[in-house]
Amino acid sequence: MIDWQAEVEKRQDALLDDLGSILRIHSERDVEHATKEYPLGAGPAEALKQMLAIAERDGFTTKNVENVAGRIEFGEGDETLGILSHMDVVPAGDGWETDPFEPTIKDGNLIARGSADDKGPAMAAYYALKIIKDLDLPVSKKVHYIFGTDEESEWVGIERYLEVEPAPDFGFSPDAEFPIINGEKGITDFKISFKPELSTVGEIRLMSLHSGLRDNMVPQTATATIEGHQLEQLSDQFVAFAAENGLVADVEVKDHQTILTLTGKGAHALEPRAGLNAATYLATFLSDLSLDPAGHEYVSVIKDYFHLDSRGDHAGIKYTDKLMGELTASPDIFRYDVENGGHIVLNVRFPQGITAEEINANINKTIDHANVNSEVYGRVETPHYVPADDPLVKTLLSVYEKQTGEKGEEQIIGGGTYGRILDRGVAFGAQFPGQPNVMHQANEYMPVADILRAAAIYAEAIYELIK
Repeated sequence: MIDWQAEVEKRQDALLDDLGSILRIHSERDVEHATKEYPLGAGPAEALKQMLAIAERDGFTTKNVENVAGRIEFGEGDETLGILSHMDVVPAGDGWETDPFEPTIKDGNLIARGSADDKGPAMAAYYALKIIKDLDLPVSKKVHYIFGTDEESEWVGIERYLEVEPAPDFGFSPDAEFPIINGEKGITDFKISFKPELSTVGEIRLMSLHSGLRDNMVPQTATATIEGHQLEQLSDQFVAFAAENGLVADVEVKDHQTILTLTGKGAHALEPRAGLNAATYLATFLSDLSLDPAGHEYVSVIKDYFHLDSRGDHAGIKYTDKLMGELTASPDIFRYDVENGGHIVLNVRFPQGITAEEINANINKTIDHANVNSEVYGRVETPHYVPADDPLVKTLLSVYEKQTGEKGEEQIIGGGTYGRILDRGVAFGAQFPGQPNVMHQANEYMPVADILRAAAIYAEAIYELIK
């Protein structure tokens, strides 16, 4: 009988060294500096190449698909198990106590951008596969361990991979939580645009408002520039407002302009309640000022329809499905300037039973402003579900229960993982129950012990699926 945990612990130092080499690479998608060689920027490609180089060092066959995706190959057989991870990360953002790209172990936690999402779990799954190879265990199926490089945005890499390479027959993505995620809500964005048709003349003018790094991150900071007179008492009011709501305020005065910055708490957009959306709080404060009509409309729409309403009730899109649960709505990108108007990007995670087009129609019906219009923005990912009685789900849960002693049950989340690209695809780990979800936050971390536990679970699970 194989002691999977002991096999992982024998390789702990090597695993952490290899993981550190990946975490040190700034692998945010960077299309602004894209080249023919690096279509999604150099960082994601460098992380991909480093991951494949580690596998080649260990004797695996690998394939790089145009520097946007790649795979590690193992085993032989008619069926192929897919393991699907990603090498890109969301922007680091502000608020870190350590260098986000210099891995640091403190109090047993590995702190770095990507430690939990998804480089830590990806390396755990890699070492699981390596253990099976090292032990020369008999297998009857192939494994394609596939890596994408822009899972956090448009999935260009994984989609290109599937255009030119065969899709696995079934598989899992180590990019969520245990015991299992066999259902994922639909995901799409809505761009709510404000035409620059109202007057921008007023006692106080909103010159700009800027917040948000990505459409899947609750914005941690927000900055607005206002212009006008009689703003002397504004600073004290702003600081008091921030303190009352658990945020931090900063005020800078330049000539007749005042720059207001709020710092809240970032979070993954799949559960906006885990964060403090700095932009909606800033808009709420600004809405009580004597702003110009255009600026007032922008901040008032934010306050009235999106502030502290993560279930879309105020925007007219509240919806619940018995199996998949509630729709969630997270306004994550805010851009406004006095010359060109502005927009909001609303990230929505929706259950089965409603479509993106229906949600968009309800937003436009509810926000009944002549100058405001919503449209479906970018890709639409439809809801995905693999039944609990599927052999894939049953096998993964059985291994989880055996190794942890905990009951494993199906789960459905608002997050989107590569698991959904396969008809028989799920997400499996690596966050354990009871651990806080710190993905997409400053000071992201994963307990070292959990990385090792996950690797042991993955090793047995992979072997059970391919033996």
